[in-house]
Amino acid sequence: MSKYPKIIKKLFWVLLIAYPALSAELPVGRPPLPAEIAAWDIDVRPDGTGLPPGQGSVKLGEALFLERCAACHGEFGEGAGKFPELAGGIGSLRQDRPFKTVGSYWPNSTTAFDYIRRAMPFGQAQSLEPDQIYALVAFILNLNDVVAEDFVASQANLAKVKMPNESGFYDDDRDATERGFWVAAPCMTACKPEAKITGRASAVDVTPESKTAPKME
Repeated sequence: MSKYPKIIKKLFWVLLIAYPALSAELPVGRPPLPAEIAAWDIDVRPDGTGLPPGQGSVKLGEALFLERCAACHGEFGEGAGKFPELAGGIGSLRQDRPFKTVGSYWPNSTTAFDYIRRAMPFGQAQSLEPDQIYALVAFILNLNDVVAEDFVASQANLAKVKMPNESGFYDDDRDATERGFWVAAPCMTACKPEAKITGRASAVDVTPESKTAPKME
């Protein structure tokens, strides 16, 4: 096969990538409408930025959870089959087999709202209204003994809920704490000595034999 079609293909992609720098606008598509941007801009940050107006109680959340969530997550957040647990495990993170749930591991309550809003229920993502999501988050927090049964989650108070493992997370500080390890010209090739065979298994001969392998020292 001729090599020229590949060259032409590469040239096409080079021109396509470079075109925005040569022209103020691409000759295809259109700017997104405000409504289209709003449909995608639904993230919620740890400090509560992005939470929509609304509220929901633990009691309402329990009814919604049993109807929309329990098939996968169990009636009490214990998980069903291979689907994840949502409750329990508080105090288990230092154990050999930590039990990571919303209550035991997640540092921010608003993360639950963000995730449910974008991805749940499974197969019916973004089918819930804000009030329903607030209610579900309130119920899940109550399952983990983070809030009382009379708690009503809202735009005003959800970010203020203190999670049990909030102190277990911190901002990425490597630019300060690891600066001493940085070098202007890091080694990229032949940085470490070649590995050598220094021993052979005595019970079972697992060292491969090869005429080209280095001699054992």
